Amino acid sequence: MKSRIKNIYDHVEEELDAIIIYNSIEPHLDKTFFYATGLTNGLFENCVLVLYPDHSAEMLISKLEADSAKKSDIPMETMESKDDLEGWLENKVGGLDNIGINASELTHKGFMTIKDSTDSEIKDISNAIVEARNRKDEKEIELLDKAGTIASDVAEKMTDMIEIGIREYEIAAEISYLMRKKGANGEAFEIISSSGPNTAEPHYTSGKRKVENGDFVLLDFGALYKQYRSDITRTYVVGEASHRQKKMYETVLKAQEESLKMIKPGVEGKEVHNAAKDVIDSTEFQGMFIHGLGHSIGLSTHDGSGLSPNLDIVLEPGMVFTVEPGIYISGYGGVRIEDDIVVTEDGFRLLTDAKKEELFVL
Repeated sequence: MKSRIKNIYDHVEEELDAIIIYNSIEPHLDKTFFYATGLTNGLFENCVLVLYPDHSAEMLISKLEADSAKKSDIPMETMESKDDLEGWLENKVGGLDNIGINASELTHKGFMTIKDSTDSEIKDISNAIVEARNRKDEKEIELLDKAGTIASDVAEKMTDMIEIGIREYEIAAEISYLMRKKGANGEAFEIISSSGPNTAEPHYTSGKRKVENGDFVLLDFGALYKQYRSDITRTYVVGEASHRQKKMYETVLKAQEESLKMIKPGVEGKEVHNAAKDVIDSTEFQGMFIHGLGHSIGLSTHDGSGLSPNLDIVLEPGMVFTVEPGIYISGYGGVRIEDDIVVTEDGFRLLTDAKKEELFVL
């Protein structure tokens, strides 16, 4: 994994003698631990990884994770208890001058453990880590592709699952089951299964509401596969779709199509967002697209960057984003269409490919 460690250091502006990646207890795990080691199994709670400027590394792990850790080529030592951790850190970095940490993923307790083990100057390099992880290598894209395929296959099957009277949480349970049946290690995030007026809430999860005739049903979910994640959204209608529902869907679909046309290296992320926003704002649904067009995705569902008017990012090959325009009308319902893409040398490639060309009427 030297190439990934090099990638991190290539984005660090400060002179550093080492970088410490320190996990606490789930959910406070730094996914950079898995990025730098290449490990895809295990939790590695209370474990620590030290990265050096020559792109070598060492890690201290618990006996619980010993077998999992052997799958990495990084040298490791095991600790008898958490009491060994400070002594190990002091031995490795106590005499160094400058140490980098990923403050965005470090608990205060973890920071104090590092601070108490060294007199070094500690510098936050979380921005450099975001930049490094934004550019996926071939192995990462392969895993993201598999996660996207699982989610896409399940999205295709949902047209047979949704019926009048089914509850939102029942749909979510079916999605979770089908993803695991297709090889997912779990859910990438809490499944959004909404119906009727609940579809107007972008971050609704799932409740006990029963699907009714004429409802929008919006499903937003993703597969977790060997630490990597997908994120797809499809919107359906149960029964006959109204003219307004059709118009909402057609507008969102066109917004996604126009934004996808923009994606290629050298384009600013905010321009891709604006392409979708301009489509929606040119219709009766002006002002109803209320979030950024997409977020980077990888080891985390929101991997640190995105296609947003508030972020300065220029697209490069290997970057992976969601593209998810939407229209939301409070008290009525919402439509969102979301896919994952990877930026290529001359454009982009879809990582999710479930059908979306027309509104699904179930």
